[in-house]
Amino acid sequence: MKISVIGTGYVGLVTGACFAQMGNKVTCVDIDKQKIEKLKQNIIPIYEPGLEEIVIKNQSNGSLKFTSEIHAEIENSDVVFIAVGTPMGEDGSADLQYVLSVAESIGRYMQHYLVVVDKSTVPVGTADKVRDAINQQLEIRYADQASRPTFDMISNPEFLKEGMAINDFMRPDRVVIGADSERGLKIMHDLYTPFMKNHDRFISMDIKSAEMTKYTANAMLATKISFMNEISNICERVGADINKVRTGIGSDSRIGYSFIYPGCGYGGSCFPKDVQALAKTAKDFGYTPRILEAVEAVNYDQKKVIGNKVIKRFGEDLSGLTFAVWGLAFKPETDDMREASAITIINELTQRGANIKAYDPKAQHEAKAFYLKDNDNVSYANSKYDVLDDADAAILITEWQEFRSPDFDEVKKRLKQPIFFDGRNQFSSTRMQELGFEYIQIGV
Repeated sequence: MKISVIGTGYVGLVTGACFAQMGNKVTCVDIDKQKIEKLKQNIIPIYEPGLEEIVIKNQSNGSLKFTSEIHAEIENSDVVFIAVGTPMGEDGSADLQYVLSVAESIGRYMQHYLVVVDKSTVPVGTADKVRDAINQQLEIRYADQASRPTFDMISNPEFLKEGMAINDFMRPDRVVIGADSERGLKIMHDLYTPFMKNHDRFISMDIKSAEMTKYTANAMLATKISFMNEISNICERVGADINKVRTGIGSDSRIGYSFIYPGCGYGGSCFPKDVQALAKTAKDFGYTPRILEAVEAVNYDQKKVIGNKVIKRFGEDLSGLTFAVWGLAFKPETDDMREASAITIINELTQRGANIKAYDPKAQHEAKAFYLKDNDNVSYANSKYDVLDDADAAILITEWQEFRSPDFDEVKKRLKQPIFFDGRNQFSSTRMQELGFEYIQIGV
């Protein structure tokens, strides 16, 4: 099929590259001309394992191209995916201005039947707004309704985990399609069939239910995280060990082990934004989402837990102290620092006079360029050991694989004193104590 993907952010770029990998003719469109020129040179704006290889391969064989000209691509496509950003507004709602701008362009330039797909994460009712925006432009262009080209609206939410996005797209555990026409639904089924050769994971439903499914999935996962973090805080106060509690409840098949690991809070572009957007939608329809509000409140406080532990150990005034930080990204296998716990922790400590030496395998550029660029108390090192030199304590924030089995003799040698704050409860407390560390976890 001939596919246009409007937006070359995380979702759009992965979507376009993976459809091209399956032999479709794909054009990714973005108004950012500088970004497009870099993509044409195979310079990828995000870190995602496997993405660069697919982009290079499919650009070279002609299956994938990039452009900033939307006009011709809409005219020549069979399917147009809207994959632009929906940033969070001040009131927690999703900002749909970019989605609706693309919709207007589709109505302005389409010449024949199209399948228009919302791939962006959007609140319930967005497909109706997109349909109206397209129709308004068609009405301007065609006085005679019978001569207007037709289109079908589809909601196709993404369920990509950063760091595993290529595998998630190529081997999906489900493909959710919201449609109100059999023609559009069949085209989407044909498009996704090559991704489901071993098992049909195609789930069709009405459009509003599909829009709701995306938000509900992320809200459910965020709820599990905040629930376990709240239990971890109770464990500390009553003298229990959250690591043992987690093992005890995870063995129950109704609960399972995924997303029940305590930590220093969730971040990223999805969970914070989607939980707040779903809560805002509920309020707009006259319902108070008490659980969702609690999930966000717990997560907000959880990002402060490690900082509070450092302050409890070293005092309110941290002047003259240096802390080594392992990990800046909100999760491993990504350079994404949006809403990352590291930002909250580092800013809290430096505001009290501390110096921070940080190391992250992929996210240091993001930290320097955007998220910590104005914090003069932060410096960076090129390895997980160099960052420890002359630090008063180490703090693990992001559980990258290279941090899982370090040389603890080397860690002790580099630190001024063997104090280790673990924001992900990654190591055995018994072993750390045997190695001579003062080891401080969450929920213990």
